[in-house]
Amino acid sequence: MQLSRDSVRLIMLATQNLLEPPKATSDKEGVLNTIRQMGVLQIDTINVIARSPYLVLWSRVGEYNATLLESLLAEGNLFEYWSHEACFLPIEDYPLYRRLMLDKRKGWHPDSAWVEENKAEIEYVIERIRNNGAARSADFLRKDGLKASGWWDWKPEKIILEYLFNSGELMIAARPNFHRVYELRERILPHWEDSSTPAYSEVIEGLVLKTVQALGITHPRWIADYFRLKKKEIPPLLEKLVSENRLKLIEVEGWDSSGYYHPDNHPLIQQATEGSLDATHTTLLSPFDPLVWDRNRARELFDFNYTIECYTPAPKRQYGYFSLPILWRGKLIGRLDPKAHRRERLFEIKSLHFEPQVQITDEIVKDVTTAIKQLAIWHKTPEVIIRHSNPPELVELFSKEIN
Repeated sequence: MQLSRDSVRLIMLATQNLLEPPKATSDKEGVLNTIRQMGVLQIDTINVIARSPYLVLWSRVGEYNATLLESLLAEGNLFEYWSHEACFLPIEDYPLYRRLMLDKRKGWHPDSAWVEENKAEIEYVIERIRNNGAARSADFLRKDGLKASGWWDWKPEKIILEYLFNSGELMIAARPNFHRVYELRERILPHWEDSSTPAYSEVIEGLVLKTVQALGITHPRWIADYFRLKKKEIPPLLEKLVSENRLKLIEVEGWDSSGYYHPDNHPLIQQATEGSLDATHTTLLSPFDPLVWDRNRARELFDFNYTIECYTPAPKRQYGYFSLPILWRGKLIGRLDPKAHRRERLFEIKSLHFEPQVQITDEIVKDVTTAIKQLAIWHKTPEVIIRHSNPPELVELFSKEIN
């Protein structure tokens, strides 16, 4: 059997819950299942519109109550740790990440000299939380009389909180207004025993299996990025998992290597070969969405060359500060650069760009404007204005449809 690239795209969209529009407003269980399906939900604090984790969920479930994500964390259905980057993760995956904590394979871990030098301060922070309860960094007053002037200009207690979080002694108990609240691990997971922690080899196997399942069908070079694994560990592990029938091989049109798929995704492959998978969803994606965060994969599979430009000096930006890829019925066809003016209830699109090969049809205009309006209404900024587009005449065309 040889699959076409179109079929691979459809299967990936299905496993990423981006193939069809949501059928109903999602409840807490629906949001949790969506995160489980992805395996990971990246955290980013940029909030020119909804912060990335909320937007990633909206792209898949449509309108939902954003406080559900905070509730899932506070209730212990999710935990926070380093994965692809800083991420919300299903609590059932905690054993995998506990091994990474113990082995100091993720996050920042200072040397023993720093730990010894700061031993008293570390103990003070732990006892403060033990005696007074969960705490934010803001609950520790800065002792040097200075104000933070940058991201890494942290007071000593903040550095210690992050060290204890990275080592797993503290966990994030809640995120009111997106601020971390640190709590002792023993209070969040009182029954956890480190003797239950799997070996590192089992952890990597588990994460590779989750990656392949989340991507539907994957080229081997796309696997390491999903959970930020070491590339050199992947080839021998794939060979082992195939020999044990825990992964399957499949040929894909135009690929220089066999593709891999998880046995649970075999029904989707059958549907694709029968022509019964149909992409009908149109939405806007976060720059940190799993579908596009691997820029090489987005380029190789979707022919979409994407770079987030918030870290690019303004004069050198081509598409805008926080451009969102436009997913239209299984294809990445363009991007737009939005900003939500919450007080004015205005959703501003600073620029709208489509890929050169895209022919703008009435269907595309209708679908994309619907997605824009849905995002604007969900974000409580229902008035939409488009400033610029490429080509320029699209401003008038899309503005008529929106208004």
